[in-house]
Amino acid sequence: MLHVDLDAFFASVEILDDPSLVGKPVAVGGSGDRGVVASASYEARRFGVRSAMPSVMARRLCPDLIMLPGRFDRYEEYSRAFHRVVSDLTPDFEPLGLDEVFADLRSLRRLNVRPISGARALRERIRDELKLECGIGLGRNKLFAKLASKKAKPRVVDGQLVDARGVYWVNRATEERWINEMPVEALWGVGPATAAKLRHLGLPWVRDLARIDEASLARHLGPAMAMTLAAYARGEDAREVVVDRGAKSVGHDQTFARSLRGHDEIVSELRGHAGVVARALRERHYVARTISVVVRFDDLTSVSRSQTLAFGVDDDVAIASIGEALVSSIHIEQAVRLLGIHASNFLERSQNQVQLSFGIETPSTNARVAASAISGARQAGHEALRDAIDEVRQRFGRTALGSLSDLGPTGVDPATQQGRAAFGPEPSGYVTD
Repeated sequence: MLHVDLDAFFASVEILDDPSLVGKPVAVGGSGDRGVVASASYEARRFGVRSAMPSVMARRLCPDLIMLPGRFDRYEEYSRAFHRVVSDLTPDFEPLGLDEVFADLRSLRRLNVRPISGARALRERIRDELKLECGIGLGRNKLFAKLASKKAKPRVVDGQLVDARGVYWVNRATEERWINEMPVEALWGVGPATAAKLRHLGLPWVRDLARIDEASLARHLGPAMAMTLAAYARGEDAREVVVDRGAKSVGHDQTFARSLRGHDEIVSELRGHAGVVARALRERHYVARTISVVVRFDDLTSVSRSQTLAFGVDDDVAIASIGEALVSSIHIEQAVRLLGIHASNFLERSQNQVQLSFGIETPSTNARVAASAISGARQAGHEALRDAIDEVRQRFGRTALGSLSDLGPTGVDPATQQGRAAFGPEPSGYVTD
């Protein structure tokens, strides 16, 4: 197994596009009080800045930090090019997000290609053609390949950047050493909460997991997690590379600089979110049978609701109406910090007669709620107009034409799934994600 992880991907792309940033501490993320760091250059990491860190803390650690809001369209461009390079080595690869890939190299035997030489050639191509650095790990399973790619990347020690070898192969002796020396946090899927629970149980090291009965571990973590961790502690990982990972859902979440108060504010934002999701569905030629909403309050508690329909939808108005009905079923007393809407349970658009006029049942009241008033000729006209706008945008760019809701201070600017404030709100308080 091979695992490739691009170095500081978002920040690296920004530096490539703006050479004046070379050598400066750069981070991509939300610059507001509720923002988080998504990617940090190694110059920023020397000050302790890291991904998932609150932006307020990052600026405190590095006062000269250059915080950029992120451009997902650009990152997706680079990601597609990255995947094309990997596919030249082997078609058996599995993307994880935009900047990571697992690949199964067993098929290279037929071509008489050695895995280590293939990995080194892949790294050189990524460097030469994309101008990006990466770490590549090789191991007999996904667990060790992922751990190895981390070892292959540069790291900051005592404020100094330490170069790494770029390609790291894990042999059996190294496997045994890592299992004996690794903290549980190093394992796939062990986040801060699970790690804290394991430490509380007296299991801070991977080697500790090998000595505890799996049934005892299951009582605290559940049977699935217990089985997985017990296997990892033995160096086992049966996961295969899944080549075709079609999207299972599309969604749009936004954290607000100023929390939303009142039904009208929430519904207004929800309609914009619905438009983003609807456009993403149509771009993929999908319709969705299940619509979900998530509401996070100022005390950080979250509530979600979902509704599955007998047919699929891909229309802004229909999705917004379902979302509004679902939000209406939630008892909202506090201000809303985050609002999201998601679509899943996909069908091919050509196989489904999209309906814009229907009723749904809300989860809490089971009352029939009208989800759209569009019907008959008005429905047909609405769909024709929507499709015409989509076609113009495909030909001339997404800012060529839009509705009044797409109009911003500088012209038409329809929101995208990952937009200017994808990692948290900007400090101005006005955010179009």
